[in-house]
Amino acid sequence: MRVSRMIKCSVLMAVVAMTGCTSHLVDENAWLLEENQGLRDQLADRNAALEAANQEARDKAIQLAQLTKEIDELAAVRPSGATGFEGIEGVSGSVGVGEVTAMIESDLLFDSGKSILKTQAKRTLDAVASVLNTSYAGRPIRIAGHTDSDPIRKSGHKSNHHLGFERAYAVRAYLASKDVAASRMYIASYGPDRGKPTKAQSRRVEMVVIIN
Repeated sequence: MRVSRMIKCSVLMAVVAMTGCTSHLVDENAWLLEENQGLRDQLADRNAALEAANQEARDKAIQLAQLTKEIDELAAVRPSGATGFEGIEGVSGSVGVGEVTAMIESDLLFDSGKSILKTQAKRTLDAVASVLNTSYAGRPIRIAGHTDSDPIRKSGHKSNHHLGFERAYAVRAYLASKDVAASRMYIASYGPDRGKPTKAQSRRVEMVVIIN
């Protein structure tokens, strides 16, 4: 009987021991599965971030290629640094980042404090319109009016900003009459905010062609 009891006790202890080991293995296996899933999630997040970065790089490469194409097209039209406005009376051209500007001093276009174009100014604007329709066909154009800092007294305009706007509008209207599409042009007025070294230089209208 004692032997039988001893055997039963031994078997019972073995079963208890095996149960404990099995429980430990189950717990360890569950922890490993959880850790594996966590690593998979981290990998998925990193792959998604990498794909987003690659897509951004591809988009920027496309934008750069388009910009390079536009610059090459512009360079093919005229020599480097030229704008097409050279030789037009009273007009000075300049090239900036992504834009070309034709600047005309307002004294050539308007009488003091006025926003009605002088008759002789139309010849200059005829030549400008021709360049806009040939060398820069389809490009957006910002027509900006600038003034000196002298306060408005007798012209009837409320402020220099109003005067700048009316002058830009007059230029836009005339260019539209010369087949520069009105949908290409929009108006800005800086008034005296972007002055030049002299009052005569400050009084100007700028036609800024957006080339990209």
